[in-house]
Amino acid sequence: MSQDKVMIVTGASRGIGAAVARLAAQRGYAVCVNYRQRRDAADEVVRAIRGEGGRAIAVGADVADEAQIVQLFQAVDRELGRVDALVNNAGVLDTQMRVEDMDAARVSRILVTNVVGALVCCREAVRRMAPRHGGRGGAIVNVSSMAARLGSPGEYVDYAASKGALDTLTIGLSKEVAGDGIRVNAVRPGAIYTEMHASGGEPGRVDRVAGSIPMQRGGTAQEVAAAVLWFASDEASYTTGSFIDVSGGR
Repeated sequence: MSQDKVMIVTGASRGIGAAVARLAAQRGYAVCVNYRQRRDAADEVVRAIRGEGGRAIAVGADVADEAQIVQLFQAVDRELGRVDALVNNAGVLDTQMRVEDMDAARVSRILVTNVVGALVCCREAVRRMAPRHGGRGGAIVNVSSMAARLGSPGEYVDYAASKGALDTLTIGLSKEVAGDGIRVNAVRPGAIYTEMHASGGEPGRVDRVAGSIPMQRGGTAQEVAAAVLWFASDEASYTTGSFIDVSGGR
């Protein structure tokens, strides 16, 4: 792959996002490592990429804020060039709780990042990838969740609902921009070993549910990253509006 392909990975300071950024750099992408708060962690990802001879920058932006998303893409335009691939990985969840105990503020917080933020990132990417805007096509990969299909009862139905919306966004946008040479797909991770489970109040969640997974184990961020990079690659040139479940058979 030529060195001029550019990928933006949102929420890339740790977990799945960091794994995607590092693998993308190994495959020849110049990578924008987006972060919200963890600048130290994002800088560490960038250092690791540069240490392996890759190109990367860290750009802070909260995808819950439209203006910050616009600034993120403008920074990439200036520093790396026109974007070829977007990975919508930034996502939040809140403490495990039943729906009857949730307030609207919590649900709105989840939706504004996981759905509105992803959609606005897609908008900015299409404005750069579509030939009518001077683009050369591209690939968008949304990081959804098996929660979209399983519903996460008793844990975070709001988060699951946000990922269900992301799946529908993937299908609709894929059909809307297919004629522009832009492919839109999604990866649905299952129980993956990342820090995200601590946000839900149960750092050991993966080990707890491992017995209910057909493969009897949790997954790794690298296993999810491999699926994301396949969707971004030319090997997936005839695949759009599609999903890969990286979930050990759940």
